[in-house]
Amino acid sequence: MTMQMTSCTKKGRGRPKVFDREATLDRAMELFWQHGYEATSLADLVEATGAKAPTLYAEFTNKEGLFRAVLDRYVSTFAARHKAQLFCDEKPVEQAVRDYLTALARCFTSTDTPAGCFLINTSATVSASSEQIARAVRTRHAQEEEMLLAFLTQRQEKGELPAHTDLSALTAFISCLIQGMSVSAREGAAPEDLMQIIDTTLGLWPTLVSS
Repeated sequence: MTMQMTSCTKKGRGRPKVFDREATLDRAMELFWQHGYEATSLADLVEATGAKAPTLYAEFTNKEGLFRAVLDRYVSTFAARHKAQLFCDEKPVEQAVRDYLTALARCFTSTDTPAGCFLINTSATVSASSEQIARAVRTRHAQEEEMLLAFLTQRQEKGELPAHTDLSALTAFISCLIQGMSVSAREGAAPEDLMQIIDTTLGLWPTLVSS
């Protein structure tokens, strides 16, 4: 009886933990978001995720592979949520832009995640020695700008923007605005500070689309 109980106890203790990929990516994302790619070590990732180094290597190959998986998860969750604020046909173009910028401002200042934008924070801290990562982040940035340009083009074709509006210039302006909001949030700006910026921008909307 005693031997059987001991044997069962040993088997229970030896049961391996189930690897939770999504939870691991979320914890790794928080580290990369806060500290950047290069300043986040494998030891930091092991401690934060609770996964052993061999497990991370088996799942993601290396730190770069883990970061790329984190990048995909960020795009499929946060970026997709923000995109949905734009591509809503029921909204007038100005309201869609306001809702999009507001969603970003709330994300940048949320206490649930590090301050600022994950993409912008990472891009600002990647050095030349991590060119592959820098290229991956730049690609995502370019995709975000292409998405914004596609939205504006769609609304121009519907007649909500003047035919002479320089959509490339407007896209560049909004993208710079977003980067500025991210930096401001990183430096401690409150949600209401970013909302004031958004209000000012939308107040200039007639001028922005007529140039």
